Amino acid sequence: MKGLRFIIAGIIFGIIMVKSEAASWYRIQEMFRFQSFQMYGIIGTAVVLGMLSVYLIKRFHLKDHTGQMIKFQQKDNRWPKYIIGGTIFGLGWALAGACPGPMFVNLGYGYTTFVMVIIGSLLGTYVYGLIRHRLPH
Repeated sequence: MKGLRFIIAGIIFGIIMVKSEAASWYRIQEMFRFQSFQMYGIIGTAVVLGMLSVYLIKRFHLKDHTGQMIKFQQKDNRWPKYIIGGTIFGLGWALAGACPGPMFVNLGYGYTTFVMVIIGSLLGTYVYGLIRHRLPH
């Protein structure tokens, strides 16, 4: 099975999310109410790890799983779209109590109400795909 390593990585990611309480609805709500530092610490660690990973990929010219060189595209520097998109994402995150990774972790953990959150996010993604060509990118 070709995708087995990705399934294993997803399971490990889910375990880490549960053990660190990053998938906890209560922890996420505490973060958005500025009542706890834990989630900010987790997010900050992820940002630093991401920066280090990008540096190492560029420094050692690493390749992806198919053997192709990993190339980074220059980002568009028109900031309003990032502010608007980030605000919409953050509002959804605050209302649902989960971003895309923890949604599936919480479902796997047995919180069946997250089926509605997942359906809503998939529906939102579908609608975006329908109207994408009309939006200012």
